Amino acid sequence: MVNKAWKIIPRPLLETILNNHAQHHRVPQPLILHGPRGVGKTTLILDRILGEWNKGPHLTGYVDFAQSIKDHHPNFDGSFPWYSWSSCELPSLSSCQTQLENCLESMAHKGIKLGTISSHQIFTTLNKWHGINTALRRILNQNASKIAISNKVSSSGLWDRAVFALSARFNASEIDGVLDFEEKGKSLSIDEASYFKEAIVALRLAKEVIKMQQKWRANAIADLNRSGRFSRSLANSCTDWPCLLLELLSQAAEIGHFQPKLVINNVEILCNAMLTDDSMVCGSMYHDSLIWRIIALGANERCLPVILVTSDSYYSYQAFMDFGFPDIFVSRETFGWTPQEAKMHMVTDYFTHAEWMVIDDVLGPNPRHLFEVYVLKQSNYYQKVSGYGNPVRLLLLSLIVSQLMDDEASTFEDIVDAYLAYLQVTVVNPSMEKALSILQKFAIDARSGKILEHRLHFGAPWRHPPSSKDPSKCKEWAKIQLMDFVQSLVNAEFGVNYLADCSLEILDDPAAVALVEVGLLYAQRDPSFFRPISKGIQRCLARWLVQERMQLSYQNLLQYLWQRIMRGRSYRHLMLQVGYDKY
Repeated sequence: MVNKAWKIIPRPLLETILNNHAQHHRVPQPLILHGPRGVGKTTLILDRILGEWNKGPHLTGYVDFAQSIKDHHPNFDGSFPWYSWSSCELPSLSSCQTQLENCLESMAHKGIKLGTISSHQIFTTLNKWHGINTALRRILNQNASKIAISNKVSSSGLWDRAVFALSARFNASEIDGVLDFEEKGKSLSIDEASYFKEAIVALRLAKEVIKMQQKWRANAIADLNRSGRFSRSLANSCTDWPCLLLELLSQAAEIGHFQPKLVINNVEILCNAMLTDDSMVCGSMYHDSLIWRIIALGANERCLPVILVTSDSYYSYQAFMDFGFPDIFVSRETFGWTPQEAKMHMVTDYFTHAEWMVIDDVLGPNPRHLFEVYVLKQSNYYQKVSGYGNPVRLLLLSLIVSQLMDDEASTFEDIVDAYLAYLQVTVVNPSMEKALSILQKFAIDARSGKILEHRLHFGAPWRHPPSSKDPSKCKEWAKIQLMDFVQSLVNAEFGVNYLADCSLEILDDPAAVALVEVGLLYAQRDPSFFRPISKGIQRCLARWLVQERMQLSYQNLLQYLWQRIMRGRSYRHLMLQVGYDKY
């Protein structure tokens, strides 16, 4: 048995592409790094790139919205799930907002310490987008209520007075701590120290102004949440502070002196983040407003490099269309290794040639599959393996595998079979149950008239959901629809081109939408194929279909066969073109 510690293998081409984008101090477009789960996007950022992007003049803020999901994050001895984040217990929107704002504020403090962000610059940027006079007067009245303020005082005059008033209120030692004056205070003149302190107070004043204006809109936002309507101005009010910080950092960027960058991992969590109170708009509205304003800043004035990392296939194609046109973002899609690359890195170092043939046939070259199988193979010294986090969720399975390895008759195939069964029970089956619930909701919405007519066009296999309100009938219909779709995928060899002939017909299929939403299918951008996220998940989907067919009652089996013969889906005309490798 090979007893070699797992290592992070470089990906020179992808790293070069990302480095070239990040070397610019300002760029016109944000970049989206997307691909199926388990291909190593987060590992690439954290272990190969982030350290280099924080050397010299470079400063990179890293925000991972999944960080507070303790059951599924490496920071808490967990590992990222194979299924969609929407199936997990998601964080609150306020915690995601705080995480983003704290990161940007710390970057702005760094810019102030380098002298690239001043009080005047903060005032100019804030005054460009916001009417600040009323808020400044209220802040001044709170801090110096006995001083009468003339109505003829200009905005800049009010700003200077408010900065002076706030500097007296804030703790001087706290400001010194932010600026690290304890370390370099002796080398600064009084004027320089005052300049830096004024900028810090000005930044806090700007935040106070924006938060006060947001409070004025609290009732309108609460009414918006109750009614379910949309308001761009109210959505933008919730993203005013992070976007102001982004604009300040972008203006302060200077080649060779201060080059800030922002990496947002698992950005899709924002869409489904929980709304805990009515002080903010819903997660999807906050997400759209934030991205819209990053796009606008890049297009109008150039923005610091913003890199969005995601495993949600919404960002591979549909997001580009929703936000304007197919090239509105810089798209970088990664699928990990090809079978030939994975074999070159894995064989002899981690697996024998015979073991690799089994893995390639059953699981494919997905890096996370390879790592987890290697963990199981090394189950006797599990704690010594390091690399893609610390997947404690595999610990119980590793104990089972270690018992298999004690049996002289057991083989490496037994380890792979145990791992495949583990994926089936813990990943695919629960995800298919979630997909069934999505289809049941579709049936209820169709019955109540909430589904647009073009999705229920003539000849659609899903056109006739049960008219009865019986939940059992609805669940039977949903299961037959899901089985019909998986069978059509099997017939199409699990490769469907959803842009073939520009028909987009498969995007109307509620079963396809459900499986993409739960994360078992990935709609890639180029070439434009629906496919399972890995060959291992593909095998589990086929197993699920066989298991469900075996468990059908006689009546349900007849319904399923009737569905297949009379209304069954067929996507063979959208199959993969010759010459494309699915994995």
